[in-house]
Amino acid sequence: MTISIIDSGGANIGSVVHALGRLGVESVLTRDAEEIRAASHVILPGVGVAASAMAALREAKLVEVIRSLTQPVLGICLGLQLLYESSDEGGVECLGILPGRVKRLAGGEGLRLPHMGWNRLSWRQDDPLARGLEGSEWFYFVHSFAAPTDHAVATAAHGQTFAAVVRHGNFAACQFHPEKSAGPGARILRNFLGQPR
Repeated sequence: MTISIIDSGGANIGSVVHALGRLGVESVLTRDAEEIRAASHVILPGVGVAASAMAALREAKLVEVIRSLTQPVLGICLGLQLLYESSDEGGVECLGILPGRVKRLAGGEGLRLPHMGWNRLSWRQDDPLARGLEGSEWFYFVHSFAAPTDHAVATAAHGQTFAAVVRHGNFAACQFHPEKSAGPGARILRNFLGQPR
């Protein structure tokens, strides 16, 4: 097993590397297209601004590389949002793997933005990432923007319902941070790594 973590400049990259290490799995942080293509599994993490992350991917000439991947790919947080066609955050065009636009969370009375804290998921359908989960687990979120629920296999809510886990073929993604979500997050990562190429 070879795991490439795409270096999109996100702030949570180190914690993803450490979380995989706790599972006894080595990974490489890279912007090298051939290394990414050759990996058995690819992770696209991110904490930050969609426009900056997309600029970093374009500069590294990785947009078409990511779109063409056939092995299991896991987006985390901003990595989920980048899978969509566009984002209101900076009005940027994203990877376009999933249709739709990422929009700012509405907020409201008594709701803080960014949404920062622990939420349960509502699973809409079975998914390989959910193996071994009972549905009562808590996951850690930090975000101000959120994806529509059209392609969600699980949702969460913070003033509105949003996509918490999405899947499109070999691409899956979590709006929450599995690397910071204790045992349930480790289960998500194990499930991802257990998916066949």
